[in-house]
Amino acid sequence: MTGVTTERPGVADAADLEPRLAEHRRELTGYCYRMLGSSFDAEDAVQETMIRAWRSLDRLQGAGALRSWLYRIATNVCLDALDGRKRRALPVDLSGGEASAPVVESLAGVLPDGSWVEPALDRAVLPVGSDPADLAVQKESVRLAFIAALQLLPPRQRAVLVLRDVLRWKADEVATLLETSVAAANSALQRARATLAAHQGAGAAPARDVAEADTALLDRYLNAFLRYDVETLVTLLHEDAVMDMPPYAMWLRGSADIATWFTGPGHGCRGSHVVPLELNGNPGFAQWRPSGPDGSFEPWAVHALEFRDGLVVRMTAFLGPRLFDLFGLPRNPSPAR
Repeated sequence: MTGVTTERPGVADAADLEPRLAEHRRELTGYCYRMLGSSFDAEDAVQETMIRAWRSLDRLQGAGALRSWLYRIATNVCLDALDGRKRRALPVDLSGGEASAPVVESLAGVLPDGSWVEPALDRAVLPVGSDPADLAVQKESVRLAFIAALQLLPPRQRAVLVLRDVLRWKADEVATLLETSVAAANSALQRARATLAAHQGAGAAPARDVAEADTALLDRYLNAFLRYDVETLVTLLHEDAVMDMPPYAMWLRGSADIATWFTGPGHGCRGSHVVPLELNGNPGFAQWRPSGPDGSFEPWAVHALEFRDGLVVRMTAFLGPRLFDLFGLPRNPSPAR
């Protein structure tokens, strides 16, 4: 596409437009991720957005309209993708609230592909150089629980809420993007807020940045995990901590059951290699198990953690190598032993 020129009013030549489109890729990825609940779907949606943008340059009225024009296209791409699709959710919701026993049989049930909310790297969906207060709000808006809650909303309500409450668009801007009235956009926003409030009980948790204490807790958790010191791991878990592991349908509640699982079906994680990550506004890590030839490391899971009051309250291990490829992580690392 580079080198192709256009004569349309307000549109620079393609060589100039291409880097300007790229400047918006990160924020569009964050928007599509909130809409779709999947890093893979978000990447595909942004790619489709860029393709549609190139194909419809004649609709761009002036260089200053580029951002809103891209959001219009991205919204339509997401609405098309969501048409007729079942919502994504956390495994605990998909299981109907029935906790699996921490035994080998807990790995028997497998979720349908594409049914669970997937994680995202902070650097792929959060803005760079934002005001600290705004960044805290942005981080809250990509936490797994909030992403799952967004999937409860009808797609157009979801778009209105993200644009208004997360991205701080004005009501008339959202109405123009969705080709509706301001009254209709405000009504959709009120219904979306009511649905989320009912789902979250007292409402969303207050925005907060990752504290130094959380970083220290992650270090202690990873140290215990590397040594596979289950006794120490348990001391870092809240007594009502939740653990799940898509694509398996299992989910566990309580540090005692999680400890039993670690020493039972999870014993193959002993001796793993880990690398810290920043996922969904929280600390996390990638894990490679020594299950390859001659004990070589193979990609096993990307772990998303949530902390509260100095303890781990949620652990979700997303199994399989696909996320490693998407996140730019090596398939077979060779760390110093």
